Amino acid sequence: MPVYLDHNATSPLDARVLEAMLPYLTEQQGNPSSVHRYGRAARAAVDRAREQVAELVNAHPTQVIFTGGGTEASNLAIKGFAALQPPGRIVIGATEHPSVAEPAESLKKSGWHVSVLPVDGQGRLIETETEALLKLRPQMVSVMWANNETGVIQDTPALAARVRANGGVMHTDAVQATGKIEVDFSASGAHLMSLSAHKLNGPKGVGALIADKSVELMPLLQGGGQEKGQRSGTENVAGIAGFGAAASLAKAQLAGYGARMRSLRDRLESELQALGDIEIFGAQANRLPNTVCFGTQGVDGETLLLNLDRAGIAVSSGSACASSHREPSPVLQAMGVDPAVALSAIRVSFGAGNTAQDVEAFIAALTAQMRQLRRMAGRAVG
Repeated sequence: MPVYLDHNATSPLDARVLEAMLPYLTEQQGNPSSVHRYGRAARAAVDRAREQVAELVNAHPTQVIFTGGGTEASNLAIKGFAALQPPGRIVIGATEHPSVAEPAESLKKSGWHVSVLPVDGQGRLIETETEALLKLRPQMVSVMWANNETGVIQDTPALAARVRANGGVMHTDAVQATGKIEVDFSASGAHLMSLSAHKLNGPKGVGALIADKSVELMPLLQGGGQEKGQRSGTENVAGIAGFGAAASLAKAQLAGYGARMRSLRDRLESELQALGDIEIFGAQANRLPNTVCFGTQGVDGETLLLNLDRAGIAVSSGSACASSHREPSPVLQAMGVDPAVALSAIRVSFGAGNTAQDVEAFIAALTAQMRQLRRMAGRAVG
């Protein structure tokens, strides 16, 4: 029986979410901008989903801008903000997702200065370096709430308070955190927050930017003026309805989810430590309850991943958005991980359907594959 352990890449569509989407894929064909009954029904579905997403992160529905995913949300936050400002300084974390790092880097062409907040060996922001960069009074700071590869959680509310005190705007990529831990937009102090539906058992291709009304953004897309002019284009009604349903389910299940995922994570880490010569990245930091990222000397991570796949185990070597690159993960490099160990990295990310039996199946397959790969590596060296 195949075992799926890659929920940080994407999570299975919940059957109840599909049920919420189906009417807008079949009989409810209206455009939300149309005034007839079909259009009104579509508009009502979008409005309801906006309320559901807002409830999940304690935001106001008017602060929810639906997008085509988390990447678009982060691009809108960074590029949309910068387009209306004189060139200044943006600060990002060293372990950001490419959807933040690359838009920030692109601002250099417009005269912006991009500074990077370094992290320690556990993936946490280094306090002294953070303090020094905040004293430069950057216009924007973007730091992810929880890392997609290691699961390391940053203290977003504390950082946002300092950014605000210095007159800056705070953006956080909360794509991986939302639905796994408590995420409160209003209490966090962030001005902008990126979300994605398919990380919490919703559909792919839909996300949201939560935006404080005090922040003005230049739209990435011009056209029909949908989403109050912030994101033109006919709304993906079925996807948005699914996002809303997934958000409601995630909110209702949050407390139980965390406890169960932490139990699976602790069980897996205990088994990994018993194997010996395993490094669990960010083990001393506050992490998402469902995520374990580890490596070991003498094993190629990509080969191990493919062999595990043949054995019926689906895991990742890091970010699914960068899985085609055969270089050490920038996240692990920023943490100072030995490049040889970083190349061996495997990420296990649990979801609601996983069980203790899945952990045992993974450990059995991992043990067999590591033994074989190390034996082959020993012969090659000899």
